[in-house]
Amino acid sequence: MTGSIVSTETVDINFIQDGEGPDIVWIPAGDQTCEVYDAQFEEFRNDFRCTCYDPRGVGQTISHTEPPWDIAVYAKDCAELIQRVCEPPVVLVGLSLGALITQEVCLSYPELVRLGIPMGTIARKTGFAYEWEESEIKMAEEGISLPSNFSVVHYAVLSYPAEVLGDDELWQKCRPYVASAYSDRDVSMLAAQWDACLKYDSLERLPDCQVPLHVISFEQDLQTPPSRGQVVADAAANGHFHLLEGLGHFSIFGHRPEQVNALIRSIIE
Repeated sequence: MTGSIVSTETVDINFIQDGEGPDIVWIPAGDQTCEVYDAQFEEFRNDFRCTCYDPRGVGQTISHTEPPWDIAVYAKDCAELIQRVCEPPVVLVGLSLGALITQEVCLSYPELVRLGIPMGTIARKTGFAYEWEESEIKMAEEGISLPSNFSVVHYAVLSYPAEVLGDDELWQKCRPYVASAYSDRDVSMLAAQWDACLKYDSLERLPDCQVPLHVISFEQDLQTPPSRGQVVADAAANGHFHLLEGLGHFSIFGHRPEQVNALIRSIIE
């Protein structure tokens, strides 16, 4: 696996790449770095060239502009990376923040994508989804940082289903994914990423999205419930909806990655 930097006028993007074949670009969720997709690289690198990167606000990527960065900025970063280190059109797979970036790249740079797979996604934040994320942002903007241990358990409830939280062995397997994303984070950068998610609205433009958009939702996802993913799939001109039962927002990491990987492979094939 090789790691390197792609530099543009406004950002130095840290990325990793491994494997041979058609390109799959994996986009992390908010607060996650490129290494989070280790199980996906292991599964797909024999048949595909896999690329993943640190979005602005996390990891080793360095932005030369201060936030706010909207999803259009994140999508432009992704597009530039694809043009520099891949052979488009690519398969684009993203979770949460990464799912919104996936949507926007498909809308704004359709020539770069042959297939978009947004997971745990939403067209616009309303209701509980809006209130929860807005309150997290306001807390961060006020300089309030949750204690590390509390932060882990707080976000675990929003990330994993009861099966994980009620099984000590599974919890110890999944806990590092929550801890790496939310423990000891720079709250200003956390707020910057979430602000982009909160303000993103693709609903009116999705009917113009000609790229095949295969939405994956998770039955026990509290952050982006399946009904929100269904809206995206229904609105997209070439949208398709897939529901994985018993999984939560982060179940691709540590919980049931093989189940998510199998669905992704079947969609690509």
